[in-house]
Amino acid sequence: MGRIVLCEGDIAAAEVDAIVNAANSDLVLGSGVAGAIAKQGGPSIQEACTAHGPIAVGDAALTGAGNLSAKFVIHAAAMPPGGTATEESIRASMRRSLALAEEQGCRSLAVPAIGAGVAGFPMQRCAEVLIEEARAHLDAGERGLEEVRFVLFGEPAFRIFEMVNDAAKVAEQMERLRNR
Repeated sequence: MGRIVLCEGDIAAAEVDAIVNAANSDLVLGSGVAGAIAKQGGPSIQEACTAHGPIAVGDAALTGAGNLSAKFVIHAAAMPPGGTATEESIRASMRRSLALAEEQGCRSLAVPAIGAGVAGFPMQRCAEVLIEEARAHLDAGERGLEEVRFVLFGEPAFRIFEMVNDAAKVAEQMERLRNR
């Protein structure tokens, strides 16, 4: 069974097999997480996104990672350009990102707060959805992915994810106690 790790920091600097980008469906690297990835990864990432073309909201696309230490960038399209994210689009793009990571043989994956930045989705609900999807994926059985690392920008985002993750752990423990 894999593990969920939380940390505060710059996702573009994460030393993992793949980094998830909080993307728009046109795969245009703008501001926020996408801007940090584009700046540190170099122009080859945007070139690969442009060649891949637009994708559906809720889907994800894989590119190389340019100058980043990761091997891949997985672009989770939780919103249309200039639009907002929904629970359904965040959930679907996270599932697709996890599947792409597995298909590439990734053992570690760094994930931001998809949809909670410029896409305007509430941070706490974002944390609940993303952690739920990561936990379900990791608990599903024999898979190659060993670590889903949520890399959060700023202490407030980190603390919200920490609270949600702790609550999920307590709920699991309570369930185990009830089933004794």
